Amino acid sequence: MQVQPYLFFDGRCEEAIELYRKVLGAEVMALMRNRENPEPSQVRAGTEDKVMHASLRIGDTTVMLSDGQCGGQPTFQGFALTAIPADDAAARRVFAGLAEGGSVQMPMTPTFFASTFGMLTDRFGVMWMVFVPRPM
Repeated sequence: MQVQPYLFFDGRCEEAIELYRKVLGAEVMALMRNRENPEPSQVRAGTEDKVMHASLRIGDTTVMLSDGQCGGQPTFQGFALTAIPADDAAARRVFAGLAEGGSVQMPMTPTFFASTFGMLTDRFGVMWMVFVPRPM
């Protein structure tokens, strides 16, 4: 079994996809817009070009995304996504890219479990933990 996150960006999905492509090297595996819905009666006027479903490959992980209800105010609470880059330099680059336009809860710093670790919320409200684990 796999568990994969499905994130609803409330109308900002395309912007999120572009950020994650740029910062995380995400590859778009699938992208379907509302206008491609086989049941056109389910598409609200003005949302035809919004993302009904997208699938990104980030490293070995699949993350699914959508614009959802397209209200413009995505809310993400009670979870964080974790990025584990190959080394500290890559971790700092990923952290800085995701933090742009967002907010930092914990700046990148060494910890007992990671050579570098930091927490941030990106510009969409998605919380991220970025770290490079220490060998155990």
